[in-house]
Amino acid sequence: MLTAKEIRESFKNFFESKGHQIVPSAPMVIKDDPTLMFTNAGMNQFKDIILGNHPAKYKRVADSQKCLRVSGKHNDLEEVGHDTYHHTMFEMLGNWSFGDYFKKDAIEWAWEYLVEVLKLDPNRLYATVFEGNPQENLERDNEAAAIWGQFLPADRIINGNKHDNFWEMGDTGPCGPCSEIHIDLRSDAEREAVSGLTLVNQSHPQVIEIWNLVFMQYNRKADGSLEGLPAKVIDTGMGFERLCMALQQKTSNYDTDVFQPIIKEIAQMAGIQYGADAQSDIAMRVIADHIRTISFSITDGQLPSNAKAGYVIRRILRRAVRYGYTFLNQKQAFMYKLLPVLISNMGDAYPELVSQKGLIEKVIKEEEESFLRTLETGIRLLDKTMSDAKAAGQNVINGKDVFTLYDTFGFPLDLTELILRENGMTPDIEEFHAEMQKQKERARNAAAVETGDWIVLKEGTTTFVGYDYTEYEVSILRYRQVKQKKQTLYQLVLDYTPFYAESGGQVGDTGVIVSEFETLEIIDTKKENNLPVHIAKKLPEQLDAPMMACVDTDKRAACAANHSATHLLDEALREVLGEHVEQKGSLVTPDSLRFDFSHFQKVTDKEIREVEHLVNAKIRQNIPLTEYRNIPIAEAKELGAIALFGEKYGDEVRVIQFGKSVEFCGGTHVKATGHIGMMKIVSESSVAAGVRRIEAYTGARVEEMLDTIQDTLTDLKALFNNAPDLANAIRKYIDENAGLKKQVDEFMKEKEAQIKQTLLKNIQEINGIKVIKTCMPIPAEAIKNIAFQLRGEITENLFFIAGTVDAQKPLLTVMLSDNLVAGGLNAGKLVKDAAKLIQGGGGGQAHFATAGGKNVDGLHAAVDKVIELAGI
Repeated sequence: MLTAKEIRESFKNFFESKGHQIVPSAPMVIKDDPTLMFTNAGMNQFKDIILGNHPAKYKRVADSQKCLRVSGKHNDLEEVGHDTYHHTMFEMLGNWSFGDYFKKDAIEWAWEYLVEVLKLDPNRLYATVFEGNPQENLERDNEAAAIWGQFLPADRIINGNKHDNFWEMGDTGPCGPCSEIHIDLRSDAEREAVSGLTLVNQSHPQVIEIWNLVFMQYNRKADGSLEGLPAKVIDTGMGFERLCMALQQKTSNYDTDVFQPIIKEIAQMAGIQYGADAQSDIAMRVIADHIRTISFSITDGQLPSNAKAGYVIRRILRRAVRYGYTFLNQKQAFMYKLLPVLISNMGDAYPELVSQKGLIEKVIKEEEESFLRTLETGIRLLDKTMSDAKAAGQNVINGKDVFTLYDTFGFPLDLTELILRENGMTPDIEEFHAEMQKQKERARNAAAVETGDWIVLKEGTTTFVGYDYTEYEVSILRYRQVKQKKQTLYQLVLDYTPFYAESGGQVGDTGVIVSEFETLEIIDTKKENNLPVHIAKKLPEQLDAPMMACVDTDKRAACAANHSATHLLDEALREVLGEHVEQKGSLVTPDSLRFDFSHFQKVTDKEIREVEHLVNAKIRQNIPLTEYRNIPIAEAKELGAIALFGEKYGDEVRVIQFGKSVEFCGGTHVKATGHIGMMKIVSESSVAAGVRRIEAYTGARVEEMLDTIQDTLTDLKALFNNAPDLANAIRKYIDENAGLKKQVDEFMKEKEAQIKQTLLKNIQEINGIKVIKTCMPIPAEAIKNIAFQLRGEITENLFFIAGTVDAQKPLLTVMLSDNLVAGGLNAGKLVKDAAKLIQGGGGGQAHFATAGGKNVDGLHAAVDKVIELAGI
């Protein structure tokens, strides 16, 4: 029986024998495609080729691609762990043809690999073909059906509808019919009793799709119409985990050697046998699936967070923790302990797991501990909600409260339902889902983008010339209109461009496009599927006129200085903190730089200063830039160039070198380090477990900061009579102030004692109640002290009311003895009602309350009103 590792290698070997270039998996986290957060299909890394934005280096390609499906169109999250074959992270085995072979070879090779190489039983295989769609004038895919007829009887070639057998990249773009291969893994007796023909595409756990062959031959336009693609594309995707299940003769993906080592480790940790209980089995499957997703996401540069892709990863991690907490009695962090078995299982194929082990463990452990605290908080809140509902005689919990637990505290609905059920209660599910829908609508409206078709003026691809030029003669290849948030913008694609498109942490260039007719402002430059897109608020009046593209050179120079400074900073951090430091993210703007890196403790002030000194020494050395453009990746590695985890590099790369600093980089840089001017670190903080963030300024921004600091020091010195030793002068004033404050406090205590004695001499006894009434200017803290001292001395029938003025603000203070409170008086209610006369409000406890206001003139009347309200 083949192992998972052997199956993965056999696929690559087979297609290599058919002339395919074997390429590595792209990162699972996507950084430079605004339409996707994660790689959710094998074709994602080839989108720029399929869209015609970039020529194909190889006509035939094959690989095993890490994928993640948890949101949007492909959302498998809720099924994961409950069934046998859905996963969040999975591997997609795929082969591609870019304008080379088409349906015949794709189908014949699929059959050869499955039946002749892997020896799958051909009698268990079925193929589906697109049945056609009269509304779109699309005929049945008779071509694919005829090819399948060489291998399968007609009754096992099944027509499929548009939903199942017409693949589309999105609302627009390349698309075409597809042919799915399904396998029936049921026992012979089950197959004889019920034909597999009736179970294909019916969600049967043992009659499943294993391979999808997509024949891209159309382009979907914005108006919904289809046009033929000039270069047809083959895009196939086979579920690796499902293939392992079929070959290892299992009935669940989780029973294969892809997952079993992890599940066995979980079972041992929990002290529960896998297969003994349905709920604990689901929990183990969820955790086994999710630990893979979380670990690979971290290696690809995506840490858990509260935004976008980071929030998706955090949600997956919390789902796993919750299953462990509820069903496996895991009340302490435990998932991070599964990393060694995961590495043993997948580290050979994906060495990034090995090199990032320490970071992955620390991030997961900290996230687990944080969510376990959140779970405890959520349980306490839910307990209070249940208690309030029971007191009101209700057994249904408000759906808004349940949604608040879910949305604010990350408390899962199913856990809420479980706890409520144990207490004989239920949530208002309809109201919960209504709140959920409102949130989704808000998010959808905020992100809604209406994108028009590309209007092609001339064929061609973009050549970036921005490393050598900031001005260049250009023409527009194509453009389209984009509407978002009631704003209309235009995206322009040029034949040549000096504009750097946002990527690698560096923001996009801005500038102008000038013709003899007008000057058009470019407000940003983005990269979409490797295509530089220039964003403008309007279109040129003469679209075909010769134009000059001119980059804002001041902004470009500032970006270049900050980007080069990040390279020097990276090198200095490794020198000061250790070789474990690895870049985890960056942001380069004209104003500042931000650099995230792996490190497990706060960087001290001394270390920050040492890093600054190293960087600035390199700046003063004016080290010239050495650029290696389009060199083979193997040569780049020989130079010692540092690659970033989670980045996809081609066969040829660009390397930037400043002395000993050698890095893969596609950004813009200074010609020599002296152009940076100076670097100053302005903050150091934590981003996530094991990841720190440094923010810094360079050049003119450092001068501005130093000017501000110098001006502040000058003003401070002036306040202290230009003392030569400012620190000692300030320290002296602080000491003197502390001494004076002590004297004032002693004076106030004496004053309070005098006032108290005066008040005691002027007690009015009315109906047996000892009324003490006063109006005077005195600090609020002092009158409070007096009130409590009087209460301590007069333990019965005390009614104290004071109207005081402090900092020109009126204040009412009422203090009552316990027996008056027991008799029905309430200080809080008295001051609240009387405070209207000083245009204010307040309250407090039954025995002591205060109220502030704005109208000092009404203070005497307010004091009398308190006595009147008390009925004394």
